[in-house]
Amino acid sequence: MDIDEAVWAAQGWERLASGVGRRRLPGWDATTGLVVGDTAVLLYDTGSTLAEGAAIRAQAEAITGGRRVTHIALGHPHFDHVLGTAAFAGAEVFGAVGMDELLGSARTRAELYEDAVRQGVGERAAAEAAEALVAPRHTVTGEWTLDLGGRQVLLANLGPAHSGHDLAVFVPGERETVFCGDLVEESGEPQAGPDAIGARWPDALDRLLALGGEDALYVPGHGAVVDAAFVRRQREELAHRFQVS
Repeated sequence: MDIDEAVWAAQGWERLASGVGRRRLPGWDATTGLVVGDTAVLLYDTGSTLAEGAAIRAQAEAITGGRRVTHIALGHPHFDHVLGTAAFAGAEVFGAVGMDELLGSARTRAELYEDAVRQGVGERAAAEAAEALVAPRHTVTGEWTLDLGGRQVLLANLGPAHSGHDLAVFVPGERETVFCGDLVEESGEPQAGPDAIGARWPDALDRLLALGGEDALYVPGHGAVVDAAFVRRQREELAHRFQVS
């Protein structure tokens, strides 16, 4: 399903390919992505609060002519990428294997609340989002192909790397689009928190490149769209940083 570039732009989104777009969210410059098929609509990451999730939902519906988001893929379990999920009632939620148990725990909800507040989210907004946190119903061990009607997308579990649960989405087309999550960051140095597995991060980027190929558009979790050469350079920088080959 193709959608005119002006329709995307009117909602503050960037058109990447036919039926594919993304928005750089305010605050932490996190990316949310949208893939539109004939019968289903997939969202990649949901923002940092319920209000942000609701805004993304409204924008997605405006872009698609009133269609609702039917599927959500969560790139990794950090507050700025998952706390808006409850705004999408009825959507089928996917995550890397183990993310269901992680996001279903009271301890994780407390940690996400604390992290969100520490980064500047209001206490009430953070508490509401953490309390309503939605864990994935569907978990991806290796790869999972979703049929959106007229197009298929591939969900690939590439972690642990940036986090313990990294999920990328590959969208075929004349030029493939790859939603990388925080496996790739363009607007700053890749962030490695306490759940990062640095020794495995370069290998995750090797797999990302093998699946996406040389001509794909790579959409970082933060920052501008990049090419394979950028991903390869970041892979070498991470290998040096974490002292792996």
